[in-house]
Amino acid sequence: MNKVVAIHQPNFFPWLGYFDKIARADVFVFFDDVQFPKTGGVWSNRVKLLVAGEARWVTAAIDRTYTGTRKISEMQFLSTNPWREKMIKTLEANYKKHPFFDETMEVIQPLVLNQESNISEYNIHAIKKIVSAIGINHGEFVRSSDFAFESASNELLCNLTNRVGGNTYLCGGGADSYQDERIFALSNLQLQYQKYCHPIYKQLRSESFTAGLSVIDTAMNIGWNGLRNLLSSSKK
Repeated sequence: MNKVVAIHQPNFFPWLGYFDKIARADVFVFFDDVQFPKTGGVWSNRVKLLVAGEARWVTAAIDRTYTGTRKISEMQFLSTNPWREKMIKTLEANYKKHPFFDETMEVIQPLVLNQESNISEYNIHAIKKIVSAIGINHGEFVRSSDFAFESASNELLCNLTNRVGGNTYLCGGGADSYQDERIFALSNLQLQYQKYCHPIYKQLRSESFTAGLSVIDTAMNIGWNGLRNLLSSSKK
């Protein structure tokens, strides 16, 4: 029996392709124990939305007052920065007149305002709630931090896939540039490439379609049911 495993860092209100990967996997592993970059923004604390008709970063402030390195599971938001309230105001200012604003905000607002300080736990909670709102038929959710593997790169992905009982690893877009198929074969694992093709939907106040935005943009424009249908059609 084929058991597909997907592994991905817990991202901040991710794009559609992230949820497509969840829908395709029998087990989705939140890769929460990899090192968080010491500088710069990453998908764990920022995402793009349409702001004034342009794709712009919306960022959650993080606490960088630490020495050495930290894993994603150890990172905290900056408690003195009101980024949650700023994000709500950004959504209200730019999406208020969208057809599914009220329906979307009913789900998204409490997730944004969630006072959880741990970045990983905050993101995992939001992702699971959004999965529920969409109505995705998903498999099991686990955290990589639940296991104590010392390996790295491709070998770590293989170990995690085997540990949760998988025999097929689902690769994301662009993975063929760094995925070593030989290592997966030695671990008796098949590689399945996601090959996600971003669907086009009508975006209010946008002259041309902008891909790669947060799932929030999709929900605002087509609603949770429309989003579910969009993900279902992309799997065919």
